Amino acid sequence: MRILFPKGEQNKFINKILSFISVNDAAKLCHLSERTIRDWRREKFLADKNAVYILCKRVNIRFPHNVKEKDDYWYAEKGSFAGGIACFKKYGRIGGDAKYAKKKWHEWWKREGKFKSKIIKGCKPINKPKFSEELAEFVGITLGDGGITNRQLTITLNYIDDKEYGKFVASLMKKLFKAHVGIFFDKKGSVNRYSISRTELIRFCTEKLGLKKGDKIKQQIDIPDWIKRNKLYSIACLRGLVDTDGCVFNHHYVVNKKSYFYKKLAFTSYSEPLRKSVYNILKNIGLNPRLYSYRDVRIDSKKDMEMYFKLINSHNPKHLNKWKK
Repeated sequence: MRILFPKGEQNKFINKILSFISVNDAAKLCHLSERTIRDWRREKFLADKNAVYILCKRVNIRFPHNVKEKDDYWYAEKGSFAGGIACFKKYGRIGGDAKYAKKKWHEWWKREGKFKSKIIKGCKPINKPKFSEELAEFVGITLGDGGITNRQLTITLNYIDDKEYGKFVASLMKKLFKAHVGIFFDKKGSVNRYSISRTELIRFCTEKLGLKKGDKIKQQIDIPDWIKRNKLYSIACLRGLVDTDGCVFNHHYVVNKKSYFYKKLAFTSYSEPLRKSVYNILKNIGLNPRLYSYRDVRIDSKKDMEMYFKLINSHNPKHLNKWKK
């Protein structure tokens, strides 16, 4: 709801509020921008009823009594009526003739529309790469930190820790699909989102690569069969998975009052089929992984850690730096 003051009174009311608190504080209290508060002061827009209640409570003054309540879109009826009058004056009718419009569109299409190069005909194409180690690694990255909707594929990475790795991911996506990769910073989550918005890419990922749209945990995702059947693809996919949903950490223990530290690696997922597939790949290349609790696959020994970084390695500088320290 909005509230309508008599002319000049909204300006007086907002100035009274701002004599107690700053514009910035008022904006924060109402979860609005400072510009909105200033627009109310200038009487450019009607003030929000709930926001006015909050401000009155904050500075301990009474809610204004000389106001009228208006719906959020109170002006729509007036505006649509004016638009209807203007349309009638110009065309002699209100609303269009659908059959007539369709007929004229077909005439335009046959005459010139179909010859225009900038007309979008169907979905924008993408490059559809053949199965490869790079494509398998992309699948691993997507299974780890990716999300797929009907129109968009997005990889979400930490803004600080994975900043350098994000450059690799964006470059890989662009190289594989020859499409623009949008990079969006989410300040609230402190993450960067690397996205391609192409319907053809979603079809390719779901129909050809075996990836799934929607909630990965509910669907208990797994590594696609075309990757499992190939050792090199399996290693590349595993690298993408661990680079996104894995970590290298220090294990600390004390014996006879002496502290010891050594590196371990953990891959975390709440999808049981995915955890088992990661475990089997590590086992098949000669390592001794361990299923830890209900969510982790771990590598414990120094020998296995050295073997992991020799055979699989990482494209994520965060992991490499932790390993080399």
